[in-house]
Amino acid sequence: MNSPQPIRPHFPPGYIDNAKSFLAWEHVEQRLREAENYWVCTVRPDGRPHAIPKWGVWIDGRLYFDGSPQTRSARNLAANPAVTVHLESGADVVIVDGSVREVVGPPHSLAAQLAAGYERKYTAFDYAPAVDTWNSGGLFEVTLHTVIAWTQFTDNPTKFVLKGQ
Repeated sequence: MNSPQPIRPHFPPGYIDNAKSFLAWEHVEQRLREAENYWVCTVRPDGRPHAIPKWGVWIDGRLYFDGSPQTRSARNLAANPAVTVHLESGADVVIVDGSVREVVGPPHSLAAQLAAGYERKYTAFDYAPAVDTWNSGGLFEVTLHTVIAWTQFTDNPTKFVLKGQ
């Protein structure tokens, strides 16, 4: 993935007047790669929001998380693939807006990368999925549309546009 160009997020007049810098895309990718928990926010069919922490893996510009297709979040995404994903920190912020698709039977090379990534991050929690874990479903891929990030809200709020927005 080529590094997207940073722009300033839109703020109402007087909200942030003297932003000084932009974050590097590499910082965002590092945070997405190293995060332990990803807050996945979906919308229920009746319009109410739903948020849940998920474990996930960042590979080749995409975020992957897994879980039963019977979960509330998976059912929400089946009806409306729009998603917001937020990392845990309120100080070193990464907020992803994108869309999700379920990946059933991912290619072996991707499944091997995912299994290794999950094992590296979550073995201490007794989670190390096998390469064939997602052959029948339960793997979700987030395509990023926009990312807003900052490490100092008034100094470096940064937006990256990755897909048509």
